[in-house]
Amino acid sequence: QVDLVESGGGSVQAEGSLTLSCVVSGYNMSCMGWFRQAPGIGKEREGVAYIDTYGKLNYRDSVRGRFTFSQDRAKNTLYLQMNNLKPDDTAMYYCAADCFGYGPGLEYKYWGQGTQVTVSS
Repeated sequence: QVDLVESGGGSVQAEGSLTLSCVVSGYNMSCMGWFRQAPGIGKEREGVAYIDTYGKLNYRDSVRGRFTFSQDRAKNTLYLQMNNLKPDDTAMYYCAADCFGYGPGLEYKYWGQGTQVTVSS
């Protein structure tokens, strides 16, 4: 059984920082990612920083240079360091594990419950 438990979300002002954590059990952390879904009708879940089935680390253009994906396998923990946060970063952030598929068909088998990030201007 794979379990993913996120933490570290909260409310911050613009230009602030947060570090999200995802504690992983039952999986070797070989293919993981961070995703988010903003509030509102029609808002779809979007990739933030994720490893794909080619083993490549991808960043969303709007977060590149501000967010950093990292993992500590000794602690079974995935991190997302978020700096210079903007109101548009407000969303529920999810940790995902065990990727499959390629290109637009990339998917993840396991998902956490999410942690809320709210950025005020």
